[in-house]
Amino acid sequence: MPPGKKLHASGEDYLEAVLVIQKKKGMVRSVDVSRHMEVSKPSVCRAVVILRDGGFLTMDEDHFLHLTDMGREVAEKIYERHCFFRDKLIAAGVDPKRAEYDACRMEHNISIESFEKLRDYYSSQKGK
Repeated sequence: MPPGKKLHASGEDYLEAVLVIQKKKGMVRSVDVSRHMEVSKPSVCRAVVILRDGGFLTMDEDHFLHLTDMGREVAEKIYERHCFFRDKLIAAGVDPKRAEYDACRMEHNISIESFEKLRDYYSSQKGK
């Protein structure tokens, strides 16, 4: 992410939601994000304006949301972290709903360096 383009956890969550919905359905509207995240439509509208102004997504004339290259990069990284933590928590015996919730918190609070070290460590342990 370019310097000066700081996102809060909620912005990252919206980008991640757009990515997940796009992977499932192909096209994404604000109402899809609202349902997926269980937030109000006005909340999504505010987030869309902020993310659009920040260069993370666009909205076409049919009101479909599209991640920009920068938005996709952020969303993919957050989604990778989310899946990593969710899967590890479930493997450790955590209830899947709790694992989803906790993974969402963990994905935003861990440093890039620590996440990469954990990911690489677990990847190297698979064959052992």
